[in-house]
Amino acid sequence: MYYASMVSTTASSVSRAVRRRFDSPQQEVFLSLWRTYDRLRMLEDELFGRHGLTAQQYNALRLLRAAHPEKVPTLSLGSRLVSRAPDITRLLDKLVDRGWVERHRPADNRRVVLVGITPAGIKLLEQIGEEVRDCHQRQLGHLEVQEMKLLIELLRKARQPHEAQGSEW
Repeated sequence: MYYASMVSTTASSVSRAVRRRFDSPQQEVFLSLWRTYDRLRMLEDELFGRHGLTAQQYNALRLLRAAHPEKVPTLSLGSRLVSRAPDITRLLDKLVDRGWVERHRPADNRRVVLVGITPAGIKLLEQIGEEVRDCHQRQLGHLEVQEMKLLIELLRKARQPHEAQGSEW
């Protein structure tokens, strides 16, 4: 009888634990976003790893290519990255070492560092462009266009109160 009572109590506890996996709907949404990010990021990490890049470095190169032939102030570039880069200098050091990015200090303001993509950086982006598109297709190609538009709008709405004033996102 004790065992039956224990099993019943344990089953009941497990059932409550399953129902209470999340403390709130907000926590469930947040953890679902985090889990999704982790799964989609695995595919991206594998792709960029083959080319000696991180996702942040790739993002920096994309932004610099969009500004090309202009050069971008380092702090401006850092603020435009998809995810924060606490050490933009180190991120750029690695790209400079690989010959994909160059730095320039204007003579009239030595405190500003301007960054531009090199021809080698542009060539790298051209070489991996199709692989990146294929990766995005593997990540989200199973969604309908309308579903992706709805998802984009919901994600924008979720992060809007937390974006800096005037953010391009």
